[in-house]
Amino acid sequence: MPHRKVPPRHREFARTMRADATRAENLLWQALRSRKLDGLKFRRQVPMDGYIVDFVCLEARLIVEVDGAQHSENPADALRDAHFEASGFRVLRFWNDAIQRDLDRVCAHILHVVRSGDRG
Repeated sequence: MPHRKVPPRHREFARTMRADATRAENLLWQALRSRKLDGLKFRRQVPMDGYIVDFVCLEARLIVEVDGAQHSENPADALRDAHFEASGFRVLRFWNDAIQRDLDRVCAHILHVVRSGDRG
């Protein structure tokens, strides 16, 4: 993905979101950071195309979103996912409670998607 100029307000919002992460986001970040998951390089709270994605692995073209109740059947999320999928990314969404209950299963699913090329 070519480097794009990020508006300063998006960069600042992403910085704020990193500092104010949910418990589920922090748990998942601990599993993904520093190439801990099969050597994959993930970044968190990354401004992309006018959105801020929770986690992205650019080399695998994978976006991982951590969702709370406010995302339940949210049409804006469907549009956002379609935007990134049209750009060649796979988008995975996990509920906060799924991460908190079974982080190992979430990580295993992420690895399965990366290794198999599945869409989710």
